[in-house]
Order: sequence, then C-alpha cells, then structure tokens
Amino acid sequence: MSDLTDSELETQGVFAIEAALENETEAVVSVRGERRYAVMDMTRYTHLRECELAVALAESRADLDAGRFVRESVDDHLQRISEAE
Repeated sequence: MSDLTDSELETQGVFAIEAALENETEAVVSVRGERRYAVMDMTRYTHLRECELAVALAESRADLDAGRFVRESVDDHLQRISEAE
C-alpha cells in the first residue's frame, strides 16, 4: 500500500493520488506523520460496498433462519425501541 503525506497532497493534489494508485489498489494519507485516511479508486470502493451489502444480507438471512426476528405492528415496534432507550 502506497503512502502519501499531507504535504504531497497539498503540492500535487489529485496527481499524487493517481500516482500512488498506479500500481496499488489503495493508498494511505498521513497527516503530521500519523496514518489517517485511505484512498482508492471508485471501482475498488464500489466493490467493497457490494461486499459489505452481501455480508449484511447473509447476516439477515441467518437471523431469519435462526428465528431471531420479531413480528409486530409499527406502533408496537416504536414502543419497544423507545423503551430500550
């Protein structure tokens, strides 16, 4: 994974990001020596978001299969979540 500094971004802008991603899928941006941000191209970002959604769907299906759900009216649901607060 490539590393970018805040100074490089300040002086080179998006060109620094493009250069960092030329041979890597992700790059880390360091601010005052501390690794703070990750950047990637939109293709990679979209892929990761799709993976997150697939995991969420699998977890939801597992909950349904295991009976971990509640059937209730909207009013009952609102009452239940307000009591949990």
